[in-house]
Amino acid sequence: MCGIVGAVAQRDVAEILLEGLRRLEYRGYDSAGLAVVNNSDELHRVRRIGKVAELTDAVSQSPVHGGTGIAHTRWATHGEPSERNAHPHVSGDRFVVVHNGIIENHETLRALLQNEGFEFTSGTDTEVIVHLVNHEQQKGGTLLEAVQRTVTQLEGAYGMVVMDRTDSDRLIVARSGSPLVIGLGLGENFIASDQLALFPVTRRFMYLEEGDVAEVTRTDVTVLDNNGHPVEREARDSEIEHDAGDKGQYRHYMLKEIHEQPEALTNTLEGRLGEHQVNLSVLGKEGQELLNRTRAVQIVACGTSYNSAMVARYWFEELAGIPCRVEIASEFRYRKFFVPEDCLFITLSQSGETADTLAALKLAKELGYMATLAICNVPGSSMVRESDMALMTHAGAEIGVASTKAFTTQLANLLLLVTAVGRHTGMTAEQEASVVSALKALPQILKSTLSMSDDIEKMAEAFADKHHSLFLGRGSQYPIAMEGALKLKEISYIHAEAYAAGELKHGPLALIDNDMPVIVVAPNNDLLEKLKSNMEEVRARGGQLFVFADRNASLKNGEGVQVLPVEASPEIIAPIVYTVPLQLLSYYVAVIKGTDVDQPRNLAKSVTVE
Repeated sequence: MCGIVGAVAQRDVAEILLEGLRRLEYRGYDSAGLAVVNNSDELHRVRRIGKVAELTDAVSQSPVHGGTGIAHTRWATHGEPSERNAHPHVSGDRFVVVHNGIIENHETLRALLQNEGFEFTSGTDTEVIVHLVNHEQQKGGTLLEAVQRTVTQLEGAYGMVVMDRTDSDRLIVARSGSPLVIGLGLGENFIASDQLALFPVTRRFMYLEEGDVAEVTRTDVTVLDNNGHPVEREARDSEIEHDAGDKGQYRHYMLKEIHEQPEALTNTLEGRLGEHQVNLSVLGKEGQELLNRTRAVQIVACGTSYNSAMVARYWFEELAGIPCRVEIASEFRYRKFFVPEDCLFITLSQSGETADTLAALKLAKELGYMATLAICNVPGSSMVRESDMALMTHAGAEIGVASTKAFTTQLANLLLLVTAVGRHTGMTAEQEASVVSALKALPQILKSTLSMSDDIEKMAEAFADKHHSLFLGRGSQYPIAMEGALKLKEISYIHAEAYAAGELKHGPLALIDNDMPVIVVAPNNDLLEKLKSNMEEVRARGGQLFVFADRNASLKNGEGVQVLPVEASPEIIAPIVYTVPLQLLSYYVAVIKGTDVDQPRNLAKSVTVE
């Protein structure tokens, strides 16, 4: 959610700030703004509701000059989307702030500051920060010291950048629960909430840790930890090779990313599959020893990542023969539970910055889990840095808000992990070899599955006037049905629910009529006959079935039943394979509905607040 870009340079930075915001549009936002200080210490602030293009047009009509500036895309939390609530916020025509996160004690601080004579012009929690910095600066000291005193009074999450019109050679940044990265240049430095924003100007980055406050000038970066002590933070060159700013031949980023999945999975599996064994030497000797000791697993995630964790639960218990618990991160944080012996704590996140999952990881370290492992798509993210081990998905940058290739590459990594653990918990060499063989075939099977695209586009026409839908699956396909329902509701705004097919008689059958499409995933496995019975229950009540079925599953079109055959695949990878048709169905339905596929309403790519 939200995006931050900042720059301290000897050249005009407005276009750098705007390009950075454009590269952060995938996160989701409702307004945008920037503020720049010129050589005469004059402050120019421009804010607009709507897209970055609106802000760009405003700046082009009244050019903004200056070498120090900050910019922001806002996703409304406190205060409606409006120009007055857009960032940056200003105090005394001198201090300027942009902020990601939520200040939980903003009402108390607002009352205190109003008593001190400060006037508020917005309904945001952020405005208390800029007035508090102003208030603290009046007590004396440097801007850095004023910000240090300010953050001690804030409760909640923040990634912020502070600028002083009268001291424009520096920016002050602070991070607690919301990511910030410093981009290092030659005679200029930059700040962003995501390194992708800064790729046009630098590929070298310094990542701030929890509680850090830093002073950034054109030539230096000074970092203080949460105790106020100077610390060195390692500067690293970005490992991300793909610049995702181009949709290429595709109409939307989501469609592009769906079609990138065979290549993404090839990258995920590269170097991790031997002839007959899984190879996770990337975790190092100590990491592999921890996997050898693992006798239980706890997975915590949100949204799409939670659905991939639910698939992994089936795999861990079936293949590795060890208990696996899966919890939504926001629930995990607020209940008491038992920590099993030798239990590996796994977090899943595309961005590695998901606030609830990061908080759960922090809690897990206090609770005494054996070790922590992150499965993530972003090198250098908070989750990766704060975990004992990390398996990168190597999916490449994912721009579409509705996750696609991040999901399937998470599943591939989880299956690798299950196999590596299972080797020490009773999984046979033959079983491991069959998993390896299936994973090697996976990219090609997905290429064949993508050839269904035209047929699925035609199927999607039946959803043009629908407002509700039901997804059914059994076994490890039940979480895939959950993921299909999530995708459809995210981007088409059709209400969608997923059920384990055996639960039909326990409530969902009451919803079935000819206006409620029922989407079924039907691989050719031991549960197929049970699933056929569930489908007959739907047909008998006038329901309309749309079935994605294995070519060998003996399911045919009929009255109220439309079957699309799916490429035959080994059962163990079928959850990954059946994900792709559901992604395509959601995409084409959304296109027919005319929704904003890549940036659906009310949603954000990286959820960095609770």
